[in-house]
Amino acid sequence: MNDVSASGPLVLLTDFGLEDPWVGVMRGVIASVDPALSVIDLTHAIPPQDVARGADVLAQGWRWFPVGSVFVAVVDPGVGTARAPLVARIEGRLFVGPDNGLCSRVAPDATDARLLPGSWGLAERSATFHGRDLFAPAAARLAAGRVRFEDAEPVDFTRLADAPPGTVRSVDHFGNAITNLPGAQGGVVRWRNLEVRVVSTYEAGEPEELIALTGSLGFLELAVRGGSARARFGIGIGDEVQWRPPEAGPRGP
Repeated sequence: MNDVSASGPLVLLTDFGLEDPWVGVMRGVIASVDPALSVIDLTHAIPPQDVARGADVLAQGWRWFPVGSVFVAVVDPGVGTARAPLVARIEGRLFVGPDNGLCSRVAPDATDARLLPGSWGLAERSATFHGRDLFAPAAARLAAGRVRFEDAEPVDFTRLADAPPGTVRSVDHFGNAITNLPGAQGGVVRWRNLEVRVVSTYEAGEPEELIALTGSLGFLELAVRGGSARARFGIGIGDEVQWRPPEAGPRGP
């Protein structure tokens, strides 16, 4: 489905945190365009200026939102420079943000992107806050049907290089280390010099034991029952892991 209507929500992802007023200001701009629009916060806890982390989190979360959703993703260390603003259309959803690879892991083969017209933003635009001045109002106008994706100029967009298979891609709030290895039933995961059992639930692990299991995103993750794999073992983003399938049973005569 290619058309995006106002039936879906606006979904915000930023590295702004919640201590400052910036997220609230973006919400205020959206409400000024159309107060009836629904706004959902995916997260505002992306590490400051960490585009790769933002791309991974966006890739983890986007498919759980309905067709027609408009994502406003702002992790933008190049704000105010020559980097382009864009809107990409992927599986019936729109992704608005800077052209720095932030949306490229949602669907690495996607090609349908447009240059975001400056006229879709506020009349006055600062050099340091395009989330407020361009991305939020443009996304709101798209969601409200006041501008059309098809009317923007097609453009190729920046793609981030993907990590090799067998890499810890993110560590969640609980300290679980999520890899890019497909989920598996059984077998063994090797991390550094440890052989880690693959189990089916967190409770299947012994206290303080490092275990592996298939998480809700469909990838293998490393975890500690009742604890944090990050805190207990120091596992971090970029660590290498390997999965070995269950050993074959004894051979016949």
